[in-house]
Amino acid sequence: MEMWYTEKHTEHAGITLRVSRTLFSGKSPYQKLEIVETEEFGRMMLLDGLVMVTERDEFVYHDMITHPALFTHPNPRRVLVIGGGDGGTIREIVKHPQVEQAVLCEIDGLVIEKSIELLPSLACELQGNPKVKLHVDDGIAYIKKHTDSFDVILVDSTDPIGPAVGLFEEEFYRTVFAALKSDGIMVAQSESPFFHADIQKKMFSNLRAVFSIVEMYQASIPTYPSGAWSFAFCSKKYHPVEDFDRSRAAERPFETRYYNEDLHLGAFMLPTYVRQNLAIESA
Repeated sequence: MEMWYTEKHTEHAGITLRVSRTLFSGKSPYQKLEIVETEEFGRMMLLDGLVMVTERDEFVYHDMITHPALFTHPNPRRVLVIGGGDGGTIREIVKHPQVEQAVLCEIDGLVIEKSIELLPSLACELQGNPKVKLHVDDGIAYIKKHTDSFDVILVDSTDPIGPAVGLFEEEFYRTVFAALKSDGIMVAQSESPFFHADIQKKMFSNLRAVFSIVEMYQASIPTYPSGAWSFAFCSKKYHPVEDFDRSRAAERPFETRYYNEDLHLGAFMLPTYVRQNLAIESA
C-alpha cells in the first residue's frame, strides 16, 4: 500500500510526496512532531502536519537564514538562534571563524532530541561543539533576560501559528532590538511572497516600526509553499547590500551549496509584485 503525505498551502493548492516509512510520530506539550522518510526528499520533519525541513533541500534555507547576516556584520562573535531545533542553522553559524558562541533557544525539547537522533546531518553540531549552548526555553522570555548581548539574532521560527505567533509581533521585535548590541542584525524567515502577502505586509510594518534598516531577500525552496520563500533582514547599522563584505564572502573558508557572494546581492532584488506589497519605492 502506497503512503502519500499532502500539505495544503491554500484551499486549492499544495504539495504531495510519497512516504516510504514513518520514523517517529509523537506529541510534545507544544505540537505534534513527525519525522518520515520520503522517496524524493529524504527524511522530512513535520510540525502539526506542516513541512519544516527535508534532507534534500534544507541547505537552501539554512544557507540563506545564516550567511547573509554573518557576512554583512563585520565581527559576528555572539549569535542567537530562536527556534531552529533541527540544528541546521547552528551548523552553518559555527562554520564562521569569527563566531565565539552560538546559542540555540528552542521551546520544544522533543524537536532537538529527535533531530539529533533522526536528522544527524542537520543536528551534527548540537552536541560536542564547545561554541554551542542549548537552552530549552521560550525565546521571548529568554531574550528579555539578555539585553545588549548578541551581534546577530536569527529567528528560525515556524509559521505564525501555535507557539510561534508571538514571534511575528512588534513587541517581540522590540525585545530583539534590545537584546542586540549597538550594531546588531536580526534575520527572520518571512513566509512566501506568493501565498502569504498579507502576513508579510503586517510583519514588515511591525519591523519598520522598530529597525531603521529593513530589507527583504528571497530564496527558492522546493518544499515550501509556492517554492518562493523570503527572509527579513533588519539592522541597527549595517545595510545588507551597501555594507556587504563581498571579498570576505568570496574567500569563505567553507563550502556552501546555495549561498555565494553574487547570490547575496541578487537575493535582495525583488520582483515588482513583492515591492508593491511591501510599499517599496523604485530606486
